[in-house]
Amino acid sequence: MALKYKSIQRIQPGVAGGGAKKYYASIVIDGEVTVDDLVKEIEKFSALSEPDIRGVIVALENVIQNKLADSKMIRLEKLGTLYPTLHSTGKDREEDVDSRSIRSIWVNYRPGSRILSTMKDAGVKKTV
Repeated sequence: MALKYKSIQRIQPGVAGGGAKKYYASIVIDGEVTVDDLVKEIEKFSALSEPDIRGVIVALENVIQNKLADSKMIRLEKLGTLYPTLHSTGKDREEDVDSRSIRSIWVNYRPGSRILSTMKDAGVKKTV
């Protein structure tokens, strides 16, 4: 198990006109895992049946969506934390800040210590 990366050329961040081009390491996403894939993996470590596992995952998705929409931070212990955030345009006066000031709404994820440790322990492998 290792994180795959490749080198890509980018302009220098924060430099007007782009500055000198440099090479940076960039993660290579090697496929994706669906809920079906997760269910099959979880079945190997659990006494629960496939429909039970799928039901729990779907219920978790629904609860997370509702709690985030209610401005709640969700702590999933070793898995990590999800929390809503937004980006807005700056205004000179507090009373000028309203819903039209909001440019985008996001969900941030902060991984738990166990996941971070696993990622560090995985090592890295350069791909072409």
